[in-house]
Amino acid sequence: MRYTLQVMDAVVQLRTTDSLARSAEKKQERLLESLSRCDSLLVAFSGGADSAYLAWAANRALGSRGLAITALSPSFSAYDRERVEGFVRAVSMSHEFVETHELENPAYQANQPDRCYHCKEELFSVLDQLAQERGFAAVAYGVNADDTLDFRPGHRAAMEHRVLAPLLDAGLSKPEIRLLSKMAGLPTWDRPASACLASRLPYGTEVTHERLSLVERGEAALRALGFHQFRVRLHDQLARVEIAQEELPRALAPEMAAAIARELKSAGFTYVTLDLEGYRQGSLNDSLRRS
Repeated sequence: MRYTLQVMDAVVQLRTTDSLARSAEKKQERLLESLSRCDSLLVAFSGGADSAYLAWAANRALGSRGLAITALSPSFSAYDRERVEGFVRAVSMSHEFVETHELENPAYQANQPDRCYHCKEELFSVLDQLAQERGFAAVAYGVNADDTLDFRPGHRAAMEHRVLAPLLDAGLSKPEIRLLSKMAGLPTWDRPASACLASRLPYGTEVTHERLSLVERGEAALRALGFHQFRVRLHDQLARVEIAQEELPRALAPEMAAAIARELKSAGFTYVTLDLEGYRQGSLNDSLRRS
């Protein structure tokens, strides 16, 4: 009986995957068709699964008429830059780095709930200027259909700059983007969500070079210990470590917990704590929901 139920579950899962694949492939056709109608396009490429898939699709639809752009700033980690460089080599697409200076903006430094708006305002201003100088017809970014369900002030900046949202227009969800990326052989298909380093600072905590660097060192330490999905949230001198539920038992083992504390203190934290709820995207928005 148990074996029969396992077989039935496997069949249901297979049918669900097939249905998801068929739906995703139809949306991909619409995406590629809409991209091919662009005269030329700049794609904001952070290295995450969504922007990587969009950059790949634009490269496939437009060839040399498409250019992926990655913005470098203190909130963009060296690890993320390495991932971008690896993706560009794997896909062989046109790509450039540019610098953004959001940290010079006092409104961004203040780290209020609209911080992402000021970050995206700087990014799209830089890309608009680059598009004008290079003769590109439009700018696009990788917002997807699921992103509209969360608090995303950066979307307002995108709308103000008339930035295209091809994935959203095609109705592509995160699971569909991951599936299509896997089918295309993209190395980012299973990459964990990766927001900028400033997202580790609670609202109201000023964004500084020192704090961003501290978070970056802390997360590099966790990565070196073999963890896959995590965040180091900075609370003054304390590191609140969020680790994915499936990895949390390993983190809670006494020897590993001691190693985490040791390595994060070496990185510059005074106190280290493990969040028993584990990793959850946008956990610092909880304070906004309570308000």
